[in-house]
Amino acid sequence: MAKRIVSGDCWGLIIDVQDFFLSQIDKRIRSKIETNVNNFARLLGYFRVPVIATLERPVDEKGSLPEEIRKHVGAAAKIFEKDFFDITREEQIGNYIARLNKRQAIVAGCETDVCVLQSCLGLLDRGHEVYVVEDLLFSSSRTIEAAIARMKTEGIIFLTYKTLYYELIEAVEGAPHRDKVLKRFGPFPDDLPDTAV
Repeated sequence: MAKRIVSGDCWGLIIDVQDFFLSQIDKRIRSKIETNVNNFARLLGYFRVPVIATLERPVDEKGSLPEEIRKHVGAAAKIFEKDFFDITREEQIGNYIARLNKRQAIVAGCETDVCVLQSCLGLLDRGHEVYVVEDLLFSSSRTIEAAIARMKTEGIIFLTYKTLYYELIEAVEGAPHRDKVLKRFGPFPDDLPDTAV
């Protein structure tokens, strides 16, 4: 059976997008990641999809969520500090995810081969469908292919920001056009791109 994202049954996860990790990647890639994660937060916010953002401890050393992204995850987003690579091992986060009562997780962040991998495996173990937005991942490691292959083998679904954008639009009560989306959620932000930079 083909799996599709259902806007009313999903939640977003932004893993450890912090200065410490961002500083370890090329400046051009960093700028793209920050812009793309910001647009991801805006897109999910528009569709009223709950968002969880995690910060690896110690936050005073590793930094917080960049201000522009923090602004767009909105007041409804929940930000958690964590000690484990796998977010599901954090009792407070696990309890919050359970209360969301949504089966689909849409994941972005870092590091692809550590916290993203471990968290995705943990979410699978808890019965979630896991979707990873491939162009919103980053790592200090140059070789992440094995981690991506492992996730795909385990049943984690990879998609692009563009695919997510249009799938959310299409998921609104079978909306063939933006009319139903606009009616339900209000004016669509003109400056929200449909593709990652």
